[in-house]
Amino acid sequence: MSNPPFGFGMPDPDRYGENDPSDQSGQQSQGSDPFSQLGQMLSQLGQMLSQAGQSSGPVNYDLAKQIAMQRLAGEGGKQVGFTSTSVSADSAKAVRDSAHLAELWLDAATTLPAGATSTEAWSAGDWVEKTLPTWQRLCDPVAKQIASAWTGALPEEAKQAAGPLLSMVDQMGGMAFGSQLGNALAQLGADVLTSTEVGLPLGPDATSALLPANIEKFTEGLERPSSEVLVFLAAREAAHQRLFAHAPWLRQRLLDTVEEFAHGITVDTAAIEQLASKIDPSNPASIEEAMSSGLFEPQTSAEQQVALTRLETLLALVEGWVDVVVAEAIGDRLPGAEALRETLRRRRATGGPAEQTFATLVGLELRPRKLRAASSLWSQVGLRHGMSKRDGLWAHPDLIPTADDLDNPEEFAERLGQGEHADMDPMAELLRTEQDAGGPVEDSGTGEQDTGGPAPGDGDDGDQGSQGGDQGGEQGGEAR
Repeated sequence: MSNPPFGFGMPDPDRYGENDPSDQSGQQSQGSDPFSQLGQMLSQLGQMLSQAGQSSGPVNYDLAKQIAMQRLAGEGGKQVGFTSTSVSADSAKAVRDSAHLAELWLDAATTLPAGATSTEAWSAGDWVEKTLPTWQRLCDPVAKQIASAWTGALPEEAKQAAGPLLSMVDQMGGMAFGSQLGNALAQLGADVLTSTEVGLPLGPDATSALLPANIEKFTEGLERPSSEVLVFLAAREAAHQRLFAHAPWLRQRLLDTVEEFAHGITVDTAAIEQLASKIDPSNPASIEEAMSSGLFEPQTSAEQQVALTRLETLLALVEGWVDVVVAEAIGDRLPGAEALRETLRRRRATGGPAEQTFATLVGLELRPRKLRAASSLWSQVGLRHGMSKRDGLWAHPDLIPTADDLDNPEEFAERLGQGEHADMDPMAELLRTEQDAGGPVEDSGTGEQDTGGPAPGDGDDGDQGSQGGDQGGEQGGEAR
């Protein structure tokens, strides 16, 4: 894997170190001074030791938050735009106004109603604090599996000899993970534009959030009015929130798939033992060389590859749907909408900090082909069958397109009209799934019991503009 999972990668000094490209002070980085570098290392070690024993678990999240906040505040106040202070009242009002306008436009482009009950303007520090609970759920399975792999690699006699030292090793491992996560969150917090930019609902439920300071930095080279960029990004955030709110299975499926991948992590202990014999403890360079040799990376099993493919497909479908719906909602209302759409596509394709950190976390990279293919698929389904059927596919995980469908968007759209999902009522499909699994069969909401066959009195009008029970029709028995 080009990006090893969380906990395996060594810190990249160009990405997480003091040579921060966002530092435009024109002064020479202190990272080039060995004494300054040593001082920074000792300072961070002191922070880690002060946290020892205060946090249990595979990752020290208190330390992660502390490091992230300190990095965002910036040494000497140089990164003023990314401090953890509150957002100005003017910026907060601009975010709310943009979100309100975006929601009005989205109402005409999707059958899914608004999903956010509140809209907030976050600083980078707010983003770290409010997304940390979700990061904890993402990181814990990976870190636990890595920790157990290392402990399991020890011979029994070594474990007995170590005794209480093993708990200290666990604490040090938790601090090492926390330090790495803190640096990663600082990088992300200084770059992300919305709470859902990585394709996952990281923030609190039903809360739409944008980061004005980061958006202002993002707008600088676009030659577009900042208000236009803000409305466009607000529309993307609102579309994400609609989807996650009204496809309740989606959030759980995404997070469960990450956990499924983590549970399959294994480490080649034989290779590590062989490498350890070549390390000279008195030579730090040999240790660094060992850590970067690739032998510490886990091997991807067939089960993990299935989980990664499923996760990649889900994220591509989410991003593709948002891309299409936002484009339809905005239309010609914003002169630079198409340019902004392409800019964000390229931002995702080239792997900005958000994607890079996520790839480091779970070993996943969103391939541009999948993202564009997903956009093409949703666009063709909408054009051929209407937005009701397009959005109705999110009603149940069994209805959404597969990875193979992303490779053949036209074939999937054509197949929808040839019987596989023709005249499909998503809620009836969900009830049929429960019936097949032996679950209770409820009334479908039309006043009649769902039997999987033609519903009397419905006729065959095949009205595709309704999300209700009118889509049962005479082809109801062919929907599955």
